[in-house]
Order: sequence, then C-alpha cells, then structure tokens
Amino acid sequence: MHFLLSGLSIVLIDLLLAGDNALVIALAVRSLPPRERRIGIVGGAGAAVILRVALTSVAARLLQIEYLQIAGGLLILWIALKVLIDASTPPDRAPAPKRFWQAIWYIVLADLTMSTDNVLAIAGASKGNLWLIAFGLAVSIPFIVLSSTLLSKLMDRFPALLYLGAGILGKVGGDMILTDPIVERLWNPGDLVRYGVEAALVIAVIVVGRILCRRCAPQADST
Repeated sequence: MHFLLSGLSIVLIDLLLAGDNALVIALAVRSLPPRERRIGIVGGAGAAVILRVALTSVAARLLQIEYLQIAGGLLILWIALKVLIDASTPPDRAPAPKRFWQAIWYIVLADLTMSTDNVLAIAGASKGNLWLIAFGLAVSIPFIVLSSTLLSKLMDRFPALLYLGAGILGKVGGDMILTDPIVERLWNPGDLVRYGVEAALVIAVIVVGRILCRRCAPQADST
C-alpha cells in the first residue's frame, strides 16, 4: 500500500509539472509533417522521462552550482526564440529529416535544463526509490504525449498560441536565472522584482520572436 501511494504521489506530481515539457514538445514539433510530428512527440516524451530518472540522483547538487541556472535560463530563452521561428514556418516548407532531428535536439536540451527542480519534488515523494521514480514517470508519458498533441493541433488552428507558448518559456527562463544561487546571494530579488523581470522577458521573447519571424518570412517565400 505504501508503494502504491508513493507511486500515485509521483504520478500526480509529474502530471502537475509536465506542462512545460508538453509546451516545448508542441512548439518544437509544430513545423514537422504529421507523421514525423507524432514520432517526435512520442520520442520527446520518452526523452523527458529518461532524463528525469537520470537527473534524480544529482538534481539537488546541480541546483547549488553557481551560474548553472543562469546558463540554463539563457538557453531556454534561446530555445524559445528558435522554436518560435521554426514553428512559424509551414510544415510543407521544412526539410523533414533535418527539421525532425532539430526538433528532438530542442526537446532534449530544454527538458534537461528545466527538469532539475521538478525532479527534486519527485525524488522527495519517492524517498530515493528508483523503481518508484521510473514507474511514476513512465505512467506520465501518455499525459505528455496527449498534451503535446493537443497543443500542437491548437497551434495549427490558432497560430497566435505560438507566441503565447514562447512567452511562457521566456518566463521559465527568467525564473531559472533569478533563482540561481549567485543571483540570490548577491541580489536576492523580491517577489515584485521577479514578477517584473519575468513579465519583461515574456514581452521581449514575443516581440523579438515576432520581428525575427517577419524577417525570416521573405527568405522562406523566395525559396
């Protein structure tokens, strides 16, 4: 019964924390043709689970390394802009093999960067039991797959959601930067500052992404 309750706790925690992963996957595969998109979603969800299991034993230590979360936050901001530009390209214009592996690479990078703090909650619920962690995360794969599929279809129907998704990644990147140990030690920003910086990054990602997408559009039309 204890094993079952702990496994259920991990499933619930992972379902609550899987939104960022589903969003990144949906943005990354949006520019792929339908068949490659389905493969990319399943592969991305599987990679997310494998990375979380692998990170469990070192997650707490990683969060204490100065500058690591700053680098991770900057990487997330870059990924937000890159997937926004790629996702704005119609699927039939993209070279499928290259775009497929590019999408998988974005998913792996983003998940590796964003999963560290999420893993701590799962590790706490499992009390270090690797089988429990693997069970809970494996059960969450269908949720990530379904969420990513739904989000990618919504983005097809409502392209404005691409910018909203990229903006949310901007907030995630800002939160990572502001929670880096060196930032908290030297600056220790309050809640008001955090909200202001995160809001500014959301707007910046959307505006810069929109400008870059417009610049890339004529190049795509000319080809």
